[in-house]
Amino acid sequence: MSLYGRKKDVLVIIPAYNEEHSIEKVLEQLEQPEIASFADVLIMNDASVDETRAVVKHHQHTMVTHLFNLGYGSAIQVGYKYAIRRGYQYVIQMDADGQHDPSNVKAIYDRLRQEDAPDIVLGSRYMEGSGAFAVTPAKKLAYALFRFMIRVVTGRKIADPTTGLQGLSRRAFLHYSKYNQFDYSYPDANMIMQMLLLGYRIEEIPALMYERQAGKSMHSGLKPFVYMFQMTWSILAVTFRIKVLKEGVRVE
Repeated sequence: MSLYGRKKDVLVIIPAYNEEHSIEKVLEQLEQPEIASFADVLIMNDASVDETRAVVKHHQHTMVTHLFNLGYGSAIQVGYKYAIRRGYQYVIQMDADGQHDPSNVKAIYDRLRQEDAPDIVLGSRYMEGSGAFAVTPAKKLAYALFRFMIRVVTGRKIADPTTGLQGLSRRAFLHYSKYNQFDYSYPDANMIMQMLLLGYRIEEIPALMYERQAGKSMHSGLKPFVYMFQMTWSILAVTFRIKVLKEGVRVE
């Protein structure tokens, strides 16, 4: 339940793993009236060993704590299941590390509510109107590869195929909540490919994001190269499963 005692239209899902130095500021911003008036917050505490749990408890937001680290994708999917059970109309997922400015939440919510709203709204770092955001050469290479693969297979140009800032309609997160419909490890460009191939409508809007100020990224060191190969294979697997094996039900 929300700090205001009633369920809202939107559930903001924040997966967190050892984010004690960043998550408090994120929560304080989400508690401002312009966001708290329409959004509840759910923290998916993925077996943090620091003070993340204590910080969230202090702010009195709903929190699910895993006894063992299940990974980013599994944490997010549990959040989808919670949103379905609680009857939320929209989900907005964002990171706990402070990279996603909470002001984006209102912009995503406004787009999801419009009559011609897509099923998924992506907060993009690389559109006109987005804030400046520096990336390493390894990540640039990965992003370019994923953009190319998505465009070749679907014909769609996605500027930021790896954004973790996303808004989903109930139809979209209902699909994600089902068994074997969401990547439990690295849900990223592969899920964008999946949803486009299944006929879901996806749209990007400019988003304001920052560099991580504290904690450790799950894509640090050599991990971007490992991630790039894993994601490439996952995108190929998704494409084969849907286009060749005809798995999934196309949305009309």
